Amino acid sequence: MKAEYFTAFCLWICASAQIYKLMSQMDIYSSKLSPAVDFAAGAFLLIIAILSIVGNLLVLIMAFKHSSHMKPPELLSVNLAVTDLGAAVAMYPLAVASAWNHHWLGGDTTCIYYGLVGFFFGTASIMTMTVMAVVRFVVSLSLQSPKEKISRRNVKLLCLWTWLYALLWACFPLLGWGRYGPEPFGLSCTLAWGEMKEQGFSFVISVFSFNLLGPSFIILCCYFGIALKLYITYKSLDNSKNIPNIIKMHRRLLIIAVLISLGFILSWAPYGLVSLVSVVRGSEFIRPEVTMLPCLFAKSSTLYNPLIYYIFSKTFKQEVKQLCGRSNACHASRARNNITDNAIYLVCDGSRTENEEKVVATVAGRTTEDKLSSGKSRKMETRLNSFDSQ
Repeated sequence: MKAEYFTAFCLWICASAQIYKLMSQMDIYSSKLSPAVDFAAGAFLLIIAILSIVGNLLVLIMAFKHSSHMKPPELLSVNLAVTDLGAAVAMYPLAVASAWNHHWLGGDTTCIYYGLVGFFFGTASIMTMTVMAVVRFVVSLSLQSPKEKISRRNVKLLCLWTWLYALLWACFPLLGWGRYGPEPFGLSCTLAWGEMKEQGFSFVISVFSFNLLGPSFIILCCYFGIALKLYITYKSLDNSKNIPNIIKMHRRLLIIAVLISLGFILSWAPYGLVSLVSVVRGSEFIRPEVTMLPCLFAKSSTLYNPLIYYIFSKTFKQEVKQLCGRSNACHASRARNNITDNAIYLVCDGSRTENEEKVVATVAGRTTEDKLSSGKSRKMETRLNSFDSQ
């Protein structure tokens, strides 16, 4: 008799577990991961959120401190920091709370909000980097007069365009073209890739074309053109061992810009690939654990920009230390690095020394009279040197 009760009890436990599993599968906002994985994912997002908020706030503080000396194109760096800060503040706390709750909080309303905000800030970020690449390319074409090429008004209009463009794309799913939904692992919301194979496939193709592949191609072409311009400039110098400050500055800015763009594109590329597979094969084709990793990797992109500034900008690092009370020699060193560096990421710098103006003349192409006069000066200098040696 006892054996029968024990068997019935075991069957009841198994049936309850199966019912709970089926109910969890029916609940689209229930986590498909183990509690331990949920806790680890939440802890990772919390660290990324704190570092992103602190890092991008530091970038904005440095920009505010130097606002009177900022060149117009540098507003794009401020715009990029705002997009990263907005994503970290508006999205990550909800994701962390949902991960530790083992269930998405808020249901459909917060899911649509989270997906819309993520799509909005992500699009604004990559379009800002695209505009930044184009502006840097335009500036590099004429190092002689960058201020005349890019005005503050034009840069503000470009920043406004990135936000309006991102808002338009983020609103399309609300208007019926595409839709928002939970991720396959259940603890995040985004575009419902797996549900748009038949209805909304045109939206998927458009998103990948105009918000990922197209901007990435433009960024690649612009920075290749800038690198080619700097290479030609470097080769045109008479003494390649003594590289002028302006060339060093633009080379450093090129490295920073390329790293920022590559960091964003590479962090979102795995997520884009998984999303595309979900569209073609269905979201059930990929395990929930696999879909979670690219999602977390993409969210870490908000941290890359201030980290790159800190590593490659000497003045930014010094002023961050000064802000934390760790450096007293910042002002003295800033004067030495003013030509080749700045507190925030530069797109161009209008300040030049007399030697740098000669380099600009070499880059832009000097007139025949300039070449003749410079040739005469060198001949006269040679004669004086030979006279002194005698």
